[in-house]
Amino acid sequence: MSEPEWRERTAAHEARVDAATSAHLARRRDHRKHPVEDFLFTYYSFKPAQLRRWHPGAGTSLVGAARAPHVDWRFYEVDDDVVRVDVDAFTSARSDTLRFVRELLVRTAGRPARFGCFGLHEWAMVYRLDPTDVRHSGWPLRLGGPGTDAVVESHQIACSHFDAYRFFTPEAAPLNALTPTRDSQTALEQQGCLHAGMDLYKWAHKLVPAVSSDLVMDCFELARDIRTLDMRAAPYDLRELGYEPVRIETAEGKAEYAAAQRGFSVRGQALRARLVDAIDAVDGVTVVEAAPHA
Repeated sequence: MSEPEWRERTAAHEARVDAATSAHLARRRDHRKHPVEDFLFTYYSFKPAQLRRWHPGAGTSLVGAARAPHVDWRFYEVDDDVVRVDVDAFTSARSDTLRFVRELLVRTAGRPARFGCFGLHEWAMVYRLDPTDVRHSGWPLRLGGPGTDAVVESHQIACSHFDAYRFFTPEAAPLNALTPTRDSQTALEQQGCLHAGMDLYKWAHKLVPAVSSDLVMDCFELARDIRTLDMRAAPYDLRELGYEPVRIETAEGKAEYAAAQRGFSVRGQALRARLVDAIDAVDGVTVVEAAPHA
């Protein structure tokens, strides 16, 4: 890639990231919290400054190494006037991550999507809690404590995602039809799960710089959109912030949630395929075939 081209791509990426992170950074300076938008910067470990760095991805060389900031970044190598991702160094350091992520993505993509969870994981996280112990205690529960508990008790909860399930209250955990663990992650995750879709951003940023920043940002934007639905369907009343609730306790709300979930599943599948392609472009990764449908 010529120097004018990579400079243009860098500027475009920085502008894209600035638009996505400016509100969060302003709130952080003012010590203000946001129950929806802060999630991508607090739950996931990639900092806005890291996200702002533009990486071309493995297999792309940048002309003008002497003027490229990449020469000082980890997992890059210089050859005369060209800088590129040092694939050998990256695979040596991240081989276990590459293999795990690829297996998880392929197995998740090959498993039929389920669209009947209706976001009840967020309700299970506050089930029978004292109001002061609720994670977003600054925001009221839309149906109150007893009403929220009644929704949990009147539904079959079937959360397949360990990193959602592990935040269930002790009283809610036994109500789940599944018992996800970290070890069973590749055996349970399925493409309809909102958290599996959000986690595509995690897997993408863990594979930087082998994965391009364009793909990382596409995953970030999917995660941001999913988080919005996740919290609109949650038990909290966030209308003051402009989030109209998806009332999953009603038939209409369930239909609205499932329709949005299907759209996110389609977007997630496309990003999974791109991530697998990016991993396959890195030497030394063992191919893992999709598991039989479960």
